[in-house]
Amino acid sequence: MIQLSSVEFHYGEGNFKIASADLNIAAQNSTALIGPSGCGKTTLLHLIAGILPSRSGRIQVNDTVVNELNDRQRRLFRISQIGFVFQDFALLDYLDLFDNILHPYRINASLKLDSEVKDRARSLAGQMGISAKLSRYPAQTSQGEQQRAAICRALITQPSIILADEPTGNLDPSNKSAILDILLDQAKANQATLIVATHDHDLLPSFDQVIDFQKLIAS
Repeated sequence: MIQLSSVEFHYGEGNFKIASADLNIAAQNSTALIGPSGCGKTTLLHLIAGILPSRSGRIQVNDTVVNELNDRQRRLFRISQIGFVFQDFALLDYLDLFDNILHPYRINASLKLDSEVKDRARSLAGQMGISAKLSRYPAQTSQGEQQRAAICRALITQPSIILADEPTGNLDPSNKSAILDILLDQAKANQATLIVATHDHDLLPSFDQVIDFQKLIAS
């Protein structure tokens, strides 16, 4: 469950600002977030994940009021409950793809890295079609392969909330539907809530609901 109430955010002295109407997304729902570039879709995902602190309002994710947490608490919340697919992938250059996928387990003492987790990482990589690239570093792979590794990393902890920022943006048409199906299947298998920011309207029929964020903040 995700609830936003009267959330406001702006970047320093810049002109960009979000003043959001109320937003409610039911638990285990799949939601597509649409709207033109620059309207704030990425910022909204970052607010939900606790990457950015809101200026005012209330952001509740499951039983946690995210904007009442301090920096450290938000980081622990994000690692333990959120699977985030970043638009720029955010892979670590000095780790191969396999260790990038496993990285959440190396930075959170509450997550135990064992053979089961490693097997799950290999299984996800197989579903994403990058099994043969796991020993390669990001610079040795294509953008599409990096994107698929980033999706694996977001799914590896079996999070209760999956936030994906343009997860199919660097994939060819034949792979887009397959990758979205994996996200939807993983969300269903783990009873997770999925929010995908996307410009690809061909994918929208696959979601439980579609929210036009520009209309939302104008309401």
